[in-house]
Amino acid sequence: MAKAFVVAAPSSGSGKTMLTLGLLRAFRNRGLRVASAKVGPDHIDPRFHEAASGRPCLNLDPWAMKREVVASLLTDLNHDADLVIVEGVMGLFDGPQSGNGSTADLAQDMELPIVLVLDCGHQGQSIAALAEGFINHRKGLTFAGLILNRVASDKHAAILTAALDPLGVPLLGLVRRSDSLNWPSRHLGLVQAQENQELELFIETTSLAVARETKLDKLLTIGAEIRPESVPEPILPPLGQKIAVAEDLAFSFAYPHVLRAWKKAGAEISLFSPLKSEAPNPESDAVFLPGGYPELHAGLLSQNHTFLRGLKSSKSLIYGECGGFMVLGDALIDAQGQSHAMAGLLPLTTSFATRKLHLGYRRLMPLGGPWTKPLRGHEFHYSSIESEGKADRLFKAIDAAGDNLGQIGLKRGNVMGSYAHIICEAS
Repeated sequence: MAKAFVVAAPSSGSGKTMLTLGLLRAFRNRGLRVASAKVGPDHIDPRFHEAASGRPCLNLDPWAMKREVVASLLTDLNHDADLVIVEGVMGLFDGPQSGNGSTADLAQDMELPIVLVLDCGHQGQSIAALAEGFINHRKGLTFAGLILNRVASDKHAAILTAALDPLGVPLLGLVRRSDSLNWPSRHLGLVQAQENQELELFIETTSLAVARETKLDKLLTIGAEIRPESVPEPILPPLGQKIAVAEDLAFSFAYPHVLRAWKKAGAEISLFSPLKSEAPNPESDAVFLPGGYPELHAGLLSQNHTFLRGLKSSKSLIYGECGGFMVLGDALIDAQGQSHAMAGLLPLTTSFATRKLHLGYRRLMPLGGPWTKPLRGHEFHYSSIESEGKADRLFKAIDAAGDNLGQIGLKRGNVMGSYAHIICEAS
């Protein structure tokens, strides 16, 4: 039985991703089988986790997923693992406006202890007030200890330690401030784990610092045992029996838990790379184009005739999410204002010429397509719809606050898509 704990922080930018990567690699270097999860709908950090641990990282989303689904996914991570580390999202108590969704919600629901990462770079004795406030803010949470990040010196460490001592919470690490532990801007994720040649050096450097400056042996003892649970129904029904899934730097945002669910339901998954001008397997009865960054490769995609012809000639169900949705349209306008012809299967032109953030959870009611039950999903994109032609809508959408967003997405014949990333069937 693997043990698990949550790495959380008061806010984004505290260093929890850096420390999570360091812990994953440090335990892996000790010969342990260590798995990981990321709270929320993040597509970027899980790939960095995988680089550090050598194992798939799953998303755990207490807003979008039933409690039983989260527990089942933790059970999946438990197989063939000694330790599971769950990285939180944003600040510990941050989440959608309604319903569960925060890291604290997940830790409480799953009865997992929390390791709280505190950025001490600009604090002395005041760190005690911050820690005490978070520890006592909500009953029902277990705080296994603190890791202090960006500690400047021995004197700074002594001040912080003395201030925190009355709280009686174990101090599990004091990680010194170092330029080598400052991960450069990822341009909102545009530099992905798969294409970053410096990532391995950064992870190893971070793991050495974490191994030196945290109590790894103590961290191994604080986790809660994962209680095996399983979900009888699919997390999300498969699109078909034989599903071709696009996978490369332009289409990298397929949720691993969804692909796993499809395989558990008996579907066969084949992968293809549009950037290598590969077409979906012609024997497939469904094609899935996940989100990603097609705008960075729009010129190449528009010239990859084997890929485009394969889509146009397919009689299968074709479904695109976010970036995949854009590629199914007539054209994609990049940030420089240049228009690139896409597959032309949906009457849609999308544009990055004027960037606007579209962000948030979505309750989705299918209006057609392969789904019959309500769904939950998420949007995160900077492109906007420049124009749309006549086609059926795919979903009725409501945001996390309960506001009606109207009908979204497009469906024409066997081709459909929307900006929403589907996470799970709704409860």
